[in-house]
Amino acid sequence: MKKIILNVKTKSKTYPIIIGKNIITQTSNILKSNKINFEKSLIVVDTKVPKKQLNILKKNIKANLKIVHYFNSSEKNKNLKSVNLILDKLFKFNFNRNDCIICLGGGIVSDVSAFSASIYKRGLKFINIPTTLLAQVDSSLGGKSGVNNKYGKNLIGSFMQPDLVISDVNMLSSLPKREIICGYGEILKHSIISDRKIFNYLNKNYLRILKLKSPFIEKTIADSCKIKRSIVQKDEKEKNLRKILNLGHTFAHAYEATLSYSKKLNHGEAVILGLLSSAKFSMENNILNKKDYKQIFNHISLLKLPMNLNYYFKKKDINSIIKYMLSDKKNNSSKINLILIKKIGKVILDLKFDHSKIKKFLVKELVN
Repeated sequence: MKKIILNVKTKSKTYPIIIGKNIITQTSNILKSNKINFEKSLIVVDTKVPKKQLNILKKNIKANLKIVHYFNSSEKNKNLKSVNLILDKLFKFNFNRNDCIICLGGGIVSDVSAFSASIYKRGLKFINIPTTLLAQVDSSLGGKSGVNNKYGKNLIGSFMQPDLVISDVNMLSSLPKREIICGYGEILKHSIISDRKIFNYLNKNYLRILKLKSPFIEKTIADSCKIKRSIVQKDEKEKNLRKILNLGHTFAHAYEATLSYSKKLNHGEAVILGLLSSAKFSMENNILNKKDYKQIFNHISLLKLPMNLNYYFKKKDINSIIKYMLSDKKNNSSKINLILIKKIGKVILDLKFDHSKIKKFLVKELVN
């Protein structure tokens, strides 16, 4: 299958997303054809990325100085301390604003490196080479970057559009199945917010997609990116429409934080759990019909994840979940702001609920 090129055009920057097989070996030509030049490069690489991929990338970058910064990606390391380690290297080697940070890793590495790129001398070039399915369909495009602190997730951040995204599907072959399912959660989210046809395509082909079969995986990544691109181009800074990309995330981020970002529940699994909570909460508040809820429930069941909240939490955790939901950055009042599902392919923004109503819902879920 030939590589797919999608162009993203925002007010701040226009850049290509290139999707295909083994295209990391073409990095030099891709940079040249997109007129991206730099003297110095800092490659921020996830320690889990196979060394072979890093070596291929280094060989394909024409720069006078190539420095590698290894990053142990975890939510606990997604903080200002990690950002400062990157900034220290940039200052030590006197990077200027025409130089470049290259991310080789998943969404956490992307968030930390993009945020570092955005604040170093008020911004230098940034190239994203996502190595996980989650990053290829979500964090690699759109320009949101940020880190966590003790008050919650992604509360310190900026908007930093990349100069280029290279999504090589061959990189996904080294991922464990759990990581593939994480990315699939965002793909499913995109279909629910925007396109029933894509939801139906996922229903029919989910096994082929999870097994990374061509051309299903390339098409699915491209379809997912197109949905996010359409939204980001209309609302780059998340003033209104872009909030729909947070479907399931208010629940998800609170679930992750309550578990202290433990390995029991990673980000993608939390998103899937958050989608299910959002769907059920939508149905119980007469927003989503039972038929569509059942379709969403049945599709998530296919992924064979623990779906009951009481697998992860006890009743004593509810106050913690509510606390994190209240501190979510999308809230602008004392109430909790949720994106809920009207039907598959359409969601409703900015629905505000008193925390007691959500607490009642969570109590009921944990009893079942």
